[in-house]
Amino acid sequence: MTERTNPLADWRKSSYSGPDKDSCLEVQDHHPTAVPVRDSKVPGGPALLIPAAGWTSFVDAVKRGALSA
Repeated sequence: MTERTNPLADWRKSSYSGPDKDSCLEVQDHHPTAVPVRDSKVPGGPALLIPAAGWTSFVDAVKRGALSA
């Protein structure tokens, strides 16, 4: 088994991002207490750390269609 040297380096495109390469949201799955979120166009830029419960509420609201543009 390979040891991870920096678990925060593993980002993936969010399943809620659109197909357009210019509007991708990336998330990181291995943070112990939050969900880091960043803009894929600025990978070296800042990331938001959203508490896990808040992220779950947000994703549930998106799935229900409760958020408007």
